[in-house]
Amino acid sequence: MAPRRLKLVTILVGVLLAGVGLLTWTQPWFGVVVESPQGGQLDLTAAGDVAGSPVSALSLAALALVGALTIAGRVFRVVLGLLQVALGASIAVTAGTALSDPVRASGSVVTDATGVDGQDSLRALVSSTWATPWPWLALVVGVLAALLGVAIVVTSGAWPQAGRKYTATRLVPADPASDPSATWDSLSVGDDPTDPDDPTDLVAPDEPAAPVDDAGARPGADDRPSR
Repeated sequence: MAPRRLKLVTILVGVLLAGVGLLTWTQPWFGVVVESPQGGQLDLTAAGDVAGSPVSALSLAALALVGALTIAGRVFRVVLGLLQVALGASIAVTAGTALSDPVRASGSVVTDATGVDGQDSLRALVSSTWATPWPWLALVVGVLAALLGVAIVVTSGAWPQAGRKYTATRLVPADPASDPSATWDSLSVGDDPTDPDDPTDLVAPDEPAAPVDDAGARPGADDRPSR
């Protein structure tokens, strides 16, 4: 698969999985039949925001991770891939834990309806439970998200390089000899920028050199009184 196509497919799959994870969080996960303390039965529903509350935050984190992947370099992609594995595994564990104990996952719903608290008391009130397809879908999403993270780590070297817009640029000082403005400044003070042996190049423009006579001495050098 071409590098650009590989990157596009990976990002689209990541967005899809994160979106489905958020969707499962909004749906009913368990149905619970409770023997009411006042008599009769209560049919209750535990949604994903109760039975699998961490799924929302984990899915949002996975969505943000996919956004970071679009501009990440190779090393950072490996780090993000490992993080994606952790997020996917966490979603799968959350859904699997809820499926393994629906009464515990739905405990707050039963408590709100009956006023009874404590796991033993709740289990005594619950006569039956059943799971909808949504927690199973959340479990599948978590597993696939973890596998996507593994794929990101394995294929990170095959992705195209990040654009120059996101590449760090090092600033270096310009060569004065190649600066047109510096050349004009030299000409304005009488320097020849094309002559490497011009002695006036060694003198700063704001500090003119003292004139030298034919004997090589500066004027006034012999005017000092002798002792």
